[in-house]
Amino acid sequence: MSPKSALIESLPQGLSPGLPAAPSAGPDPSGAGSAAELAPKTYRFEVLRFGHAPGDQPRFQAYELVVRKKMSVLEALLTLQEDQDPSLAFRYSCRGAVCGSCGMSINGKLNLACRVQLHTLATDRIVLEPLPGFDVLKDLVVDMNPFWEKYERVRPWLHAEISAVQESRISERQRQRIDQYVQCILCGVCYSACPARRANDAFAGPAALGKLYRFVADAREPSGSRALQRQDSQEGVWGCRTIMQCSGACPKDVRPAEGVRGVRRALLARKLPRLTRRNTP
Repeated sequence: MSPKSALIESLPQGLSPGLPAAPSAGPDPSGAGSAAELAPKTYRFEVLRFGHAPGDQPRFQAYELVVRKKMSVLEALLTLQEDQDPSLAFRYSCRGAVCGSCGMSINGKLNLACRVQLHTLATDRIVLEPLPGFDVLKDLVVDMNPFWEKYERVRPWLHAEISAVQESRISERQRQRIDQYVQCILCGVCYSACPARRANDAFAGPAALGKLYRFVADAREPSGSRALQRQDSQEGVWGCRTIMQCSGACPKDVRPAEGVRGVRRALLARKLPRLTRRNTP
């Protein structure tokens, strides 16, 4: 089981540096202070709470926070947890949009809490909810196990037998074909946004299939990969409805829907020669 599938609830920690502050531009003759300082502004956070006691019903709990500097939603949550309510539960790790742990719904839009800066939002009312489409364990913490099980199902690794350093090299152009799928951090945001997955719970989902294409398109991967054949079904690539919400939701600008189409093309390329031979007199 991947370590990301374990429940990692945030715990009170001392003051955290969070994301790096913008570098100081030196003394400001206007007296406004450094670039990272802002006029004090009060934000109202409405956080969906759940799972703290047997029979607990989902409810929103409101908090107010006065912000005087540039701050991400994740940093605000850490401050609320430290200063107002240590029972707040949410996941985080790197705080730099690398680990993918802090995915959630922020004012109805799926994103990583560490990427969203408060001062960029059009409102001072911030509604935070867990990623939809997952079972909620506690507050903003969801059960990622179904996501990881489907990810493991596509066997996302290189199956080629590499016996020498020379054989493992790929060209720059070949690398560019798969580069965006390498950038996927498996945050689950696209999986949560996918309407096809909500309609068919057995569907592997865009993250897993996008990662599969990363290896299918690798020049070192054999064309008859069994991992490719396993996804020739409605639970695999044919379950995608090409609605493209996964690509629009991805916080790392990966386009998993293109990966799904790439896997489909690879499957059809294998089938067409067999169909041609079958229909030849």
